Amino acid sequence: MLNEKEKLDTLANLGIELNRVQDLDIVMEHILIEARRFVNADAGSIYIRENDLLYFTYTQNNTLQQRLSDGEKLIYSTFHIPINKESIAGYVAATGQPLNLADVYALDPSCPYHFSKEFDKKTNYKTQSVLTIPLKNHHDDVIGILQIINAEDESRKVVSFSPDDERMMLHFASIAAVALERAQMTRAILLRMIHMAEMRDPKETGAHVNRVGGYAVELYERWARRRQLNLKEIDRCRDILRMAAMLHDVGKIAISDVILKKPGRLNESEFETMKQHTVLGARLFSDRQSDFDEAAAMVALNHHERWDGNGYPGHVDVQTAKALKGHTRSDGQPLGKKGEYIPLYGRIVALADVYDALSSARVYKDAWDESKVLDTIESESGRHFDPELVEIFFSSLDFLRAIQRRYQDKN
Repeated sequence: MLNEKEKLDTLANLGIELNRVQDLDIVMEHILIEARRFVNADAGSIYIRENDLLYFTYTQNNTLQQRLSDGEKLIYSTFHIPINKESIAGYVAATGQPLNLADVYALDPSCPYHFSKEFDKKTNYKTQSVLTIPLKNHHDDVIGILQIINAEDESRKVVSFSPDDERMMLHFASIAAVALERAQMTRAILLRMIHMAEMRDPKETGAHVNRVGGYAVELYERWARRRQLNLKEIDRCRDILRMAAMLHDVGKIAISDVILKKPGRLNESEFETMKQHTVLGARLFSDRQSDFDEAAAMVALNHHERWDGNGYPGHVDVQTAKALKGHTRSDGQPLGKKGEYIPLYGRIVALADVYDALSSARVYKDAWDESKVLDTIESESGRHFDPELVEIFFSSLDFLRAIQRRYQDKN
């Protein structure tokens, strides 16, 4: 448990720490970790406001996590609730006022809000003390809800959140809301760039790139944990990879509509032109000023390379798109990168992108049955895909399915 000095130190450093993280999902993860540590809480959730709805977007639960085997993560359902006074989170969003409830199973019947027991019944968990705090922007508008569950004493007995906890968490929430709003702006900018590509190529939807980004982070994290990499390094790489993966096909914005929107199969010349979206995408980030620029260029350039060396664009100079010296095939074309010569981020996004493309309906095709998708990925291990990443893919399939459900295409 944190003492008062440690809590003040945490508050002082919180803004700095959160501002180092750019991606929205990872910011939410950090906010919850720190909030729970701040008041020694077993669980917590974040809701994001969209118009008159609250979307349940992120959750942590130490008790349920301990029931899982090492390396596994909680898989949770996504849902939304209206902003009104009938639910606890809805009430806080509607009024802008926090609620500190000692026992949600003993609410006064006269309360306008109620506690839904559905989650507890489904998971065999017992929610008791709940502290629900509005996350407000600089205009004092509620942009989300931070809900912390089951404060624990030193013996791990569930206790009430104290008035001091509530006051401290209000300060915590004001700092966290700034980081959350900044991350939302970053995500919105990325999605606007992707929407420009979507206007050209209907395959590049916001849902598609969010799924690819989510898959990529999950695959990377499991790959990194196998190698026992430093957690701080894993965290930094997750942050930049998520955003870079979302922009994997941004180079298509420079490809002609005649090719992008052609309903039939591309001829050889058209396909050669299409392949240039990898180089064009990488070129957008050639004036590199950050680790993100480097990662985005790496992903854009390499996500169509194949483990067996038969991918594209191969060993090329990004500025000229010509083969690098000593890397030319007999027909004059660049040699494809092979095996671990393909940067890790490129290998990861190659698998994530194909998995989503096969699993998703498009204007020109239906979604494949999952069994066919999985058979294809398995058969392409060692050919199209890094065999180790395919193994990791299958070990994380339940979590990948949860990401798929979370970011569904809108009709």
